[in-house]
Amino acid sequence: MKVNHLLEVNSVLSMFIAEIRDSKIQKDSMRFRRNLERIGEIIAYELSKDLSFNPTRVTTPLGVKTMQTINEKLVVASILRAGLPLHQGLLNYLDRAENAFISAYRKHQADSDDFDIVIDYFASPSITGKTLLLADPMLATGKSLVGVYEGIKKFGSPKTIHLISVIASRDGIDYITKYFPENTTLWVAAIDDELNKMGYIIPGLGDAGDLAFGNKV
Repeated sequence: MKVNHLLEVNSVLSMFIAEIRDSKIQKDSMRFRRNLERIGEIIAYELSKDLSFNPTRVTTPLGVKTMQTINEKLVVASILRAGLPLHQGLLNYLDRAENAFISAYRKHQADSDDFDIVIDYFASPSITGKTLLLADPMLATGKSLVGVYEGIKKFGSPKTIHLISVIASRDGIDYITKYFPENTTLWVAAIDDELNKMGYIIPGLGDAGDLAFGNKV
């Protein structure tokens, strides 16, 4: 699996990551959602450089020009609920993509930090022969992405897979590498070194879903 760590090169992306990490700024849920969306737009732009293009003749009011346009069938799949702002950012730039949504959450065992990933809901078109963009803002243990990948296989076999995360742990990256095929590329803005005993990224940013949409009951 190829890993593209976008913050290895300084860009405006670093400003958006700094704001979603900042415990004061992230209290503004609207700004938090917008920053996730902007991060999605930047990742979509970088990812688009790896897509295939075909020459297309475009007629302007004054003539004809041959331009390069994307020649791949894309499916953007996001994990609810935290993935929604990131999904929108990807879709802002890759607006002809089809869409898939998956419900996945942690179910902790009684009096234990151990947890299982529960997947309740899938809504997806066929992904056979298409380019799958699977988005989850926080790649912590990697169990959610692996569980979703196993579940989405019932919709077909994609041509290539792009995994998209905002912040990942090194342990999570090592974990998913064991389960995803070689034709997989991970696009991640920031990589942190640690997980705590509950499987949350340190320093990370907290719970992305709660910060974007409010605390769960």
